[in-house]
Amino acid sequence: MKPDIHPDYHEITVVMTDGSTFKTRSTYGKEGDTLHLDVDSKSHPAWTGGTVQIIERGQVEKFNRRFQNFRRKK
Repeated sequence: MKPDIHPDYHEITVVMTDGSTFKTRSTYGKEGDTLHLDVDSKSHPAWTGGTVQIIERGQVEKFNRRFQNFRRKK
């Protein structure tokens, strides 16, 4: 390994959204810094199964809006 090209790798404290903490090693900040998370696996709907309303935007929505009054004659 080349000397003096790698970031400083040290221990920090991570604070989860519910207030629980744990120590890990990271290149974030300085030795002993605290990282406060805004979103984590305890609060994010992807992990908790919360209801998330998906709004489809893009070409399909544009098509549906454009042809919403178009009806096929039988």
